[in-house]
Amino acid sequence: MAATAPPPPRRRPGAVPVAALAGLVVVLALAALAFGRATPGELRDQGPARAVRPPAVSQPLWPDLPTSPPPAASATDTTQEPPQPVPDVTVPGRDITAVDVRTVLAKDPDVDQEERRALGSCAGCEVRAPEFRDLTGDGQPELITVVITPGRAVLHVYALAEDRLLPVLRVRVQPTFNASTIGTDLWLIEPTSVDARTTSHYAWDGKRLTLNERRDEGVIPLPSTGPDAGRPATAVPDPGPAPRPAPYAPKQAAPEAAVPSPRGARPSSVPSAPSVPGAPVAPSVPAVLPEAKR
Repeated sequence: MAATAPPPPRRRPGAVPVAALAGLVVVLALAALAFGRATPGELRDQGPARAVRPPAVSQPLWPDLPTSPPPAASATDTTQEPPQPVPDVTVPGRDITAVDVRTVLAKDPDVDQEERRALGSCAGCEVRAPEFRDLTGDGQPELITVVITPGRAVLHVYALAEDRLLPVLRVRVQPTFNASTIGTDLWLIEPTSVDARTTSHYAWDGKRLTLNERRDEGVIPLPSTGPDAGRPATAVPDPGPAPRPAPYAPKQAAPEAAVPSPRGARPSSVPSAPSVPGAPVAPSVPAVLPEAKR
């Protein structure tokens, strides 16, 4: 009797092969890596890295030429010690507007001999009346004055510290300079040529006024409005109103010139307007009179 083969194992309903289940898990894991949200600290490939450009470095065109000197530095230096009060000068009632500016300049040891000449009798010297502006931002004004001597000028700024005065700025400027304040900042404008000027910006750094910016600016002259721009206007005499000519009066170049009558017409008996000196002269045009009745 022949041997009978064992029957194949019966699969339970709903059972999934182990290999198919493992493959499904791998596919889901890959999908999660490809489309899932980035987790903290995860590394992602962002493509090729961008080239890093080195910072721009000045490259002179002619290295053999001497380098230009740096711009003139401010008379103040932040590395210096804080300014010391002007000796033997006190501010009565802490009112800086009540001090005598000449006394302050005479006691200030930073004022040189050339400036001290302006305190006496010196031709071409001047000590400008002080101005008072808040340049430190503390709500109290500072004293600003200028000492002018032949060929030079020095601007001084003093700040109030209790009942003493601190020299917070001393800078040499052109005698034709101008100055202004914007908020607590000080701006000095100096003409360097006919069409250029230098603007210097000073600001408070907690100890003194220091130079923040200095730039050269071109001044563009305003164009003239006509060929006679800039010339003084001259008065032109008014000739008065021109006389009203009579109707049908022929305009003649001269009173003696006779106007021929067209087509034998009788000459007009209406007198011509008298000439007025200074009145505009119209060109001579023969008048056409109506034809006489035959």
